[in-house]
Amino acid sequence: MSDAVTLLAPFAGWLAPLEEVPDAVFAERMMGDGFAIDPTEGVLRAPAAGEVINVPASAHAVTLRLENGAELLLHIGLETVALAGKGFAARVAAGDRVQAGDVLIAFDLDAVATAARALITPVIVASQGYTLELESLGRLIAAGTVVGQVLRSDRAGADIVHADVGAERRVRVTAANGIHARPAARIAAALKPFLAEVTLHAAERSANARSTIALLGLGAGKDDEVRIVARGGDAQAAVDAVAALILANFHETAHASAPKVSGAASGPVRAAPGLAIGQAFQLRSADLDVPADGAGIAAEQAALAKALAATATALDGAHGTAAEIAEAHRALLADPELAATAARHVAEGRSAAFAWRAATAEAAGALRATGDALLIERIADLTDLERQVIARLLGQAAPAAPALPRGAILLAEDLLPSQFLALDTAKLAGIATAQGGPTSHVAILAASAGVPMLVAAGAQLLGIADGTPVILDADAATLSVDPDADALAEASARLSAQRARRDHELATAHAPAQTSDGVRIEVFANLGSVGDAAAAVRAGAEGCGLLRTEFLFLERATAPSEEEQRETYSAIAATLGERPLIVRTLDIGGDKPVPYLPMAAEENPALGLRGVRLTLARPDLMRIQLRAILRAVPAGQCRIMLPMVADLSDYRPVRALLDEVRAELGMADVIPLGVMIETPAAAMLAGQIAQEADFLSIGTNDLTQYTLAADRGNAAVSQRIDAMHPAVLRLVREVGRGAAAAGRMAGMCGGLASDPLAAPILVGLGITELSATPAQVPGVKAAVARFDRAACIALAEKACAATSAAEVRALALEASA
Repeated sequence: MSDAVTLLAPFAGWLAPLEEVPDAVFAERMMGDGFAIDPTEGVLRAPAAGEVINVPASAHAVTLRLENGAELLLHIGLETVALAGKGFAARVAAGDRVQAGDVLIAFDLDAVATAARALITPVIVASQGYTLELESLGRLIAAGTVVGQVLRSDRAGADIVHADVGAERRVRVTAANGIHARPAARIAAALKPFLAEVTLHAAERSANARSTIALLGLGAGKDDEVRIVARGGDAQAAVDAVAALILANFHETAHASAPKVSGAASGPVRAAPGLAIGQAFQLRSADLDVPADGAGIAAEQAALAKALAATATALDGAHGTAAEIAEAHRALLADPELAATAARHVAEGRSAAFAWRAATAEAAGALRATGDALLIERIADLTDLERQVIARLLGQAAPAAPALPRGAILLAEDLLPSQFLALDTAKLAGIATAQGGPTSHVAILAASAGVPMLVAAGAQLLGIADGTPVILDADAATLSVDPDADALAEASARLSAQRARRDHELATAHAPAQTSDGVRIEVFANLGSVGDAAAAVRAGAEGCGLLRTEFLFLERATAPSEEEQRETYSAIAATLGERPLIVRTLDIGGDKPVPYLPMAAEENPALGLRGVRLTLARPDLMRIQLRAILRAVPAGQCRIMLPMVADLSDYRPVRALLDEVRAELGMADVIPLGVMIETPAAAMLAGQIAQEADFLSIGTNDLTQYTLAADRGNAAVSQRIDAMHPAVLRLVREVGRGAAAAGRMAGMCGGLASDPLAAPILVGLGITELSATPAQVPGVKAAVARFDRAACIALAEKACAATSAAEVRALALEASA
């Protein structure tokens, strides 16, 4: 078997780095390393000789096994699985042998480009134990051009993995929900570049760090200490990569918190907020019968591998919250311990379907044995994948989505993620389940889709007849069955008011934000990707108030090149059109460590070498990033912001460096350079800083924890953290006054800027630019428009004179009523 296989371009087009793919599953290499091509022709060819492993029925992708054993996924466009094969014609089938240049799939370039989210095509090395070496990227290429090679590294080779070379490190898990499904998947993904054997230890338990199932069974929760142990030639790097991921809270997207459910919980529990009125609709599912005996070990192993690959391929195209859950499901499908259990049953003569059901059942039993409510909720994910894989093994289509009546309140024993994704949400008013938990994946999907949901409602839920009128009030955690006319009228009035407000906010979201007396307030969005930029534009954002550039630097072995950064910043700027783009320079450090920036352990990384302090210590990184920003973003659109500035001594060296870089690039335009106000020191010196900085923008997340001396990652004091605290608001007022005196913009890009309730107070404190999450932009704009400037100032003064955050919120609620 050859160790290296040369890869040719599968079609003509623009050769790009994987980071340019606007889908985190590919861009963040969750499926493996690779590259991308934006095609200019409608013929996909084999990039090397090999065997076709899988072609989905939709013919939008193909997986090859190359001569060195590497598996290569070629996925035409994004979200093309939704086209159901329209515009695609497969020229090969699973089991076919192909040579480099053979046609794999023909497709209608224009039709697919019109219907798909994007045409850019990821090419992924989807198997472990291989490395990818690429030629230069960012160029137009012809079909058949050499783009790189895949090299086999032989994980099992004794010459590579040295058992006597070891490393060990202890870290504390601070993520709110501990090591659950998505963090476990990310640990496994982070270890793909390494050859070392890695285990995690917590209390008396240990787990293979490459197995999502094993990591879930570890039961490591928030504040638990875990010990990371590795053996092999790259053991230290592997340990550091896992530790960095844990210390960075797994880069988790923050979801609305949900109440915890104890084993003794009775009555419904809110899983996704909202109010719904509708008619009951019972969803009942049954498991398929599977044959116990197989048709031979080789045949059953091949069938299982094909079904697993097809199920993984079907997860392609998800985005947003669904993409995060798809990431966790892919990790389960590729889990080595699940695979080993299934292989054991197949070797005993069982069918692939029987073996897969047995493997998932054993894994579910291990999770149930932990007694951890959060981990027990993950059993639904195993059940979901069990049913999908078995349906493929038996040649049966996945169960059709039920035909919901309009205004359906769906009732079920439990609901699986794939079942939710198949529902017609236009007809779905709400969901209630007898079992389940508020942090389950389906609860997260429901919240993301705006569907009210209750869980743990009890077995009596299943006895409600179809068509029965129901009021589901998730916020009050109540389910009213067959309510009287007065209750229906009251709930209907509340629902109508909510819908009218939401419709009005969306209808006016693209108008410039201003107070009721015409004072202009810019409402921008916080971004972390090209996809975020597109969502912000759709939501009516007037620009980007914070581009977090860390996403380019995290979860990788080396720092991104100038060219890689330039291409990403350029794509985001182009997506925003001519809207302003504020790019924050690299904000990593002890709390967001990376393996290529070794730093001594810090007892309190939040107060250590981070933000601008780190980049001043590494001016080489700062220079490269500044060059990339200036080359990527048009001068009239570009603004640069520095994180964690305490005083002008942090600002002046970067201003000098920026002027040097401008001179190097021959730029005459002066680029605004501002600072994030995240420390009480900077807030108190805001007037002084504004004399030299071009703008100020407040980061309330860190400012709040520093002001209130409460670590936002510490559960014992996290309830104290509220940016509406009068002490924090008084510091915001200092920033507003200092910026106004110097004629500078005072913005806010922290979490408080996304709270419509806070908007009038912030305007009254002198904030003239609010940068929110894209989804909150319409609500923030509407909140600004409801008040005149005088009312905002009066409310702000009352807030600053209050004695607690609760009192401030009560004032804001009263004013907004």
